[in-house]
Amino acid sequence: MTDTGLPASVEAIRRVREDPHRLGHRAHGPAEIIAGAGHGMTGPASKRIIVGYGFWIYLLSDIVVFSCFFAAFAVQRGATAGGPTIDQIVEVPRVAMQTAVLLLSSYTCMLSFAATNARSQLWTQIFLAATGILGLVFILLELQEFAELVQRGITPQRSGMLTSFFGLVGLHGLHVSVGLLWLATMMAQIVVKGFRREIVHRLICFNLFWHALDIVWIGIFTIVYLMGVGQ
Repeated sequence: MTDTGLPASVEAIRRVREDPHRLGHRAHGPAEIIAGAGHGMTGPASKRIIVGYGFWIYLLSDIVVFSCFFAAFAVQRGATAGGPTIDQIVEVPRVAMQTAVLLLSSYTCMLSFAATNARSQLWTQIFLAATGILGLVFILLELQEFAELVQRGITPQRSGMLTSFFGLVGLHGLHVSVGLLWLATMMAQIVVKGFRREIVHRLICFNLFWHALDIVWIGIFTIVYLMGVGQ
């Protein structure tokens, strides 16, 4: 058991190992206070707990923002103002390639953290680099799609549907771009600082962020592209 785990979990495992009969039994007296967990006399929670809690709040708020963009697209889907409809601008082969690339990047991202748990800098960097390359391919495909649409005169100003389309897909692309910058920063920090506790915590946050983007893209792929073609 490394020191990167949750203090409360480590303490619980230690107690069970010392006295297996305590598993599943709650003491009748007052519960023992764990230092750094934000309970009573122990003072405020540790920085790790505060940062983790704050990051989850950020992820949830980001999901709310995406939900608003999804709702806007659902409302504006038919507002074409005589312009092209969604099924006229969708290229399924390219979108399918984008989806495959991003899902594969999620898999390599997961492998990178498995390598982090094994404390292998080499494989962590290899899988992070693979994640970054796949993410970059995704962004390039999306930029290519937007450039071709603009060349055809299909811009966000053309209709309400196109405004919501560019807004939703572009917002996701912006998040992926920021994620790539974060990934490059983490790779540099691993080289300089190694697997310090704060570095591992940042890698956990990055993994959560990247997987959340994959979930959002599945929603975009289904609602915007697949349902757009099938309407």
